[in-house]
Amino acid sequence: MNIGTLQATETNNIIETATPSVQWLPENSNINPASSTSGQTMLSEESYLVAEGKASYYSSHFHGRKTASGESFDHRHFTAAHRSLPFGTSVRVINLENGKNVVVRINDRGPHLKGRIIDVSPAAAKEIGLFGNGTANVRIEAFN
Repeated sequence: MNIGTLQATETNNIIETATPSVQWLPENSNINPASSTSGQTMLSEESYLVAEGKASYYSSHFHGRKTASGESFDHRHFTAAHRSLPFGTSVRVINLENGKNVVVRINDRGPHLKGRIIDVSPAAAKEIGLFGNGTANVRIEAFN
């Protein structure tokens, strides 16, 4: 093998070895990209990113402060912070402990604590039963 050149099968093996909890899958679900799971709307995207880990939520004292995207944080909206997903990305967050889920929009960077994969707004935390507990094991599905 030449340095800097990988065959497709070699690339897939490296990705699976390096990040076993993250994978790209074909679209196979219906969701409401605007807010919560109250409605079912088919997205037109062809694939999404899936990851599992710990989620936490923002304190309401951040209400009105600017997020990394430049918009003001509103604790009543279904928004979230992720370290690398583009601003505006819709992400379904599923609480693995109770099965509840919510769709949030990425508008900030974080979480800043090791071991967390996403920070959600208090409104989103209430929707999935995370509010009050502080953290929960979740699955996130980020749509292109």
